[in-house]
Amino acid sequence: MQSPIVNRIRQDLAWQFPEAAFIGLDAPLFWGWLAGERICKKYQKLYLESVGLGLKEETENSAKAIIVLAQRERALEVSMRHLMKDLRFLKYRKVFALFGFGERTEALILSQIYPLENYFGADGKPEIKVLKGRVSGKPTKRHLFRRRFQKALGVGPTREDSGDKKKSKKAGSSLIRRALWQWVFTRIEPKRNRVKNSIVKALSEIFDREKEQSRPIQLIRSRIASRATDWLFAQLVKELVTGNN
Repeated sequence: MQSPIVNRIRQDLAWQFPEAAFIGLDAPLFWGWLAGERICKKYQKLYLESVGLGLKEETENSAKAIIVLAQRERALEVSMRHLMKDLRFLKYRKVFALFGFGERTEALILSQIYPLENYFGADGKPEIKVLKGRVSGKPTKRHLFRRRFQKALGVGPTREDSGDKKKSKKAGSSLIRRALWQWVFTRIEPKRNRVKNSIVKALSEIFDREKEQSRPIQLIRSRIASRATDWLFAQLVKELVTGNN
């Protein structure tokens, strides 16, 4: 809801008040001033000296909408933090901590995978089928429920065949896929932000090795996100199933 409004405001500011067209959402004083709800000599002076054609009422109304959405966002975060304290999520969050996920990413993942038992077979364990390989013809283990888990998190590929054309695309939640990419970008890529444990260390080494091989950065991020969800499933099974035995 927020992005289209912000994009429209930026387009309008480009000719109404270009000096402020790229002020970020992390400047609440500016948005309050733009909405006519706060006084700020700094922005007022900048506006009086602007080369723009002047602010319109529609821009002020859009700024008010941004403020309302920001208030709703803060209220949702408070509610989310309260819900995440539920004891039923304790073991899940213990595993999430190994990956260094932020609160929002944890909440997004939980919204798709809880309870993990939905990804188990009738015996209460992840189902593994042994099928013949398409190329080799040899028996191959297929971790069906792990694949379902990855698809739910938006990183599991699904095939789309149409006539002679064969292609794959990502299934599942695009919102979580974007959150995982942001996690890779902020937690795995920058060496100073890496959590010091074996999982993040291993993922970071894979990232660094593939980067040294000059592979496309988007491909590397996608592979890291996919590998992380694979390991996440294994760690959750270990904590929730094996840990109970």
